[in-house]
Amino acid sequence: MNTHGVIDVGGKQYIVQKGDTITIEKQEAEEGSKISFPIHMLFNEESKEVELGAPHLQHTATAEVIEHLKGDKIRVAKFKSKVRSRTVRGFRAQLTKVQITNI
Repeated sequence: MNTHGVIDVGGKQYIVQKGDTITIEKQEAEEGSKISFPIHMLFNEESKEVELGAPHLQHTATAEVIEHLKGDKIRVAKFKSKVRSRTVRGFRAQLTKVQITNI
């Protein structure tokens, strides 16, 4: 049974199914612990059934935290001509890799 769900994490929505591994914004949970996310929509590929929530369903998706990591470095460079002003700053996003265990 291929059931897909749309979950909401940190203001972003992800289409997931059981067994998927996704990288999301950092969650305050230890590695190996379980966390749950609200489901906004469920749909089944075989029976073509769709359940919509208003704003979310009673079901929740559970996931296991695999690891915490940092994203790629983003360089932000500012330059003002005729003033000799240059600044370069870097940024690395704090991310969490989770595996969906149940929908």
